[in-house]
Amino acid sequence: MSDVVKNWAGNITFGARRLHRPAGLPQLQDLVAAGGPLRILGSGHSFNRMADTTGDLVSLAGLPRVVEISADRATVRVDGGIRYGELVGPLEAAGLAVPNLASLPHISVAGAVTTATHGSGVRNRNLAASVAAIELIRGDGELVTLRRGDEDFAGAVVGLGALGVITALTLDVVPAFEIRQYVYDDLPRASLEQHLPEILSAGYSVSLFTNWAGADINHAWLKRTEPMPEGLFFGARPADGPRHPVPGVAADNATEQFGVPGPSHARLPHFRLEFSPSTGAELQSEWMVPLDRALEAIDAVARVREQVAAVVQVNELRTVAADDLWLSMNYQRDSLGLHFTWIADTAAVLPVVAALEEQLAPLAARPHWGKVFTLDAPTVRSRYPRFADFRALVQRYDPKGVFRNAWLDDILG
Repeated sequence: MSDVVKNWAGNITFGARRLHRPAGLPQLQDLVAAGGPLRILGSGHSFNRMADTTGDLVSLAGLPRVVEISADRATVRVDGGIRYGELVGPLEAAGLAVPNLASLPHISVAGAVTTATHGSGVRNRNLAASVAAIELIRGDGELVTLRRGDEDFAGAVVGLGALGVITALTLDVVPAFEIRQYVYDDLPRASLEQHLPEILSAGYSVSLFTNWAGADINHAWLKRTEPMPEGLFFGARPADGPRHPVPGVAADNATEQFGVPGPSHARLPHFRLEFSPSTGAELQSEWMVPLDRALEAIDAVARVREQVAAVVQVNELRTVAADDLWLSMNYQRDSLGLHFTWIADTAAVLPVVAALEEQLAPLAARPHWGKVFTLDAPTVRSRYPRFADFRALVQRYDPKGVFRNAWLDDILG
């Protein structure tokens, strides 16, 4: 491969022979028909080798952009290479919006869907749960469409790239709405003990940020459809200036705060589309635990607080509602997500990741598919009741292993 291709964070250098950028579906189908191995590269916002391959990488960024709103204005059909940042503008122009967004709008829609990536909110499901139909090229080159309610649908949406190339998605949309964002400093740990459910449900989307330098939460970020009452928020003070999620980092690339209303797509993400998201040089991990055991999870992290504090930039606590997608981290359970942005030092981070996983084991924590984790594959499989069904689905859709790689071989067993 003439150009060295790395993931977004730069911690993974892909071992592919070639990188293809097909301009249309016929070229894409020809690539699949050639037999692989192939892996699809979205925005590269993954932190492990799930997208790596010794064969060929395929980027769908060159496909023609598609934003087709249905006649009833309930759904939008998009191409497999579009990013959320490219989608939200046309939707806003039509008076529509997606129900929720991840922390940054720079990621590809298909990549977010196939890994069950999410935003936050006790009533908001992950981004994959908004999929009403999925179109993909299977390992035999056939283009198939699955719709919500079809037999294979719930197994195919969060597919880890194992079933085929996602060429288009149909997503649920809602009437456009505005969000106001408020930030509070120094939320006392005692408030979590006494009021955690109320805190996490105090907005359309709520995130708590801590670097574990102490017991308290550094910042509480509330994204609301209604104005926030003046005064303290469960003991936390209104921020006296704009904040970045990582304590001490300049807030230039963070979305607007202080309760200024704006389109949902300009407030639900933490980071502005026109800037580089987050801090850039970092690793990320995330685990989902049952929401009704959230305090146990926070206590579990606190038991290894000093180890975490030595290598973490920030830990975000957020909620995701349950869904019925087989490999969703939120399958059949409302969840608390424990998202860690680490320093860019794999050797220093991995022992801490393992220590956290040991502490979270009694909660059957499910790691985010696209992030750094050390759990062995049998343990990961055991936490998904429909995993055997998913494995059978992969065998039917890709019997020759066109889309397999070493990471998938390990996960699937």
